[in-house]
Formats: sequence, C-alpha cells, structure tokens
Amino acid sequence: METDCIFCRIIAHEVTAEIVAENDNLIVIKDIFPKTAIHYLIIPKVHYKDLQSASDCPLTCAVFSMARTLSANIPGADEYRLVINNGYKAGQRVFHLHMHFLAGGLIPEF
Repeated sequence: METDCIFCRIIAHEVTAEIVAENDNLIVIKDIFPKTAIHYLIIPKVHYKDLQSASDCPLTCAVFSMARTLSANIPGADEYRLVINNGYKAGQRVFHLHMHFLAGGLIPEF
C-alpha cells in the first residue's frame, strides 16, 4: 500500500467511499465527480502507478470481467464506455491504475 495514495487508502477502508463491488483483486467505487448517470471506478487492489507499470495479465482480465459483470447487473448499464487515462497529459490525476466505467445515457467525450 502506498500511504499517500487515496485509492490505496480506500482499498484499506481507511477512507470512506461508496463501494459498488469488491472482490479479492478489485474494488469498484462511485466516482465523486460523475460524468454520467453511472460513473464507477474499477480499481485493482495492487498498486500500479499507471497502465504502463502493470504487467499482470490476469489482473487485466479481471478488470474487464468486472466491467462485464457491472453491465449485466446494473439497470441501464448495458451500453457503456471504459476509459483509462495513462499519464498526467492524458487526464490521469490519481496515480493508481484505475478504469472509468461510464453508462446510463449519453456518454460525453473525454
């Protein structure tokens, strides 16, 4: 755990977040600044700074599998967008790998 990482602190349940789903590898929380009606963050529990730092293929599959599960189980989430911002210039602001799950209506461009 990176002590200065907000997502690591959420994973450790030190910081409150609205948890949508959780398993051994991932936690899914509601984004505090949603861009759509359904805007969740799928966050690996292992700290990787960004996508370039992650080399764990089973974890990558788990993230995509979670997106499919969310889509199947959440009303209005059958059509969705997945977004990963990799690096500051690409819009990444929290440097712990995570994926945005956006659904529930017209989805704005990032």
